[in-house]
Amino acid sequence: QVQLVESGGGLVQAGGSLRVSCAASGRTFSRGVMGWFRQAPGKEREFVAAIRGSGGDTAYADSVRDRFTISIDSIKVAVYLQMNNLKPEDTAVYYCALETFRLGAVASIRPDYWGQGTQVTVSS
Repeated sequence: QVQLVESGGGLVQAGGSLRVSCAASGRTFSRGVMGWFRQAPGKEREFVAAIRGSGGDTAYADSVRDRFTISIDSIKVAVYLQMNNLKPEDTAVYYCALETFRLGAVASIRPDYWGQGTQVTVSS
């Protein structure tokens, strides 16, 4: 059973930065895709960013492009989301996600596994 464990959320003022991390247990997923989704109160979970397990291909939601950067450590099987110039509308629970095998576009990630979520709160 795969486990995804997130860390690094917290409270930050608008314009600040945070990095959230996600460690996957036990296996490598070079042929899969790892990503981040978020869910704000009263809203549906939405795609934020994704990266191929082998590194390289990335995809971002329009709302975070040029502010957020996703990266992966394929050896540690960890994925990171560096969030800069945070806005109050970025406030949400951020979920790590893993699709274990995907050959198509990373933006179309359909997760097989989810992390428990980490809260990110941006104050104005």
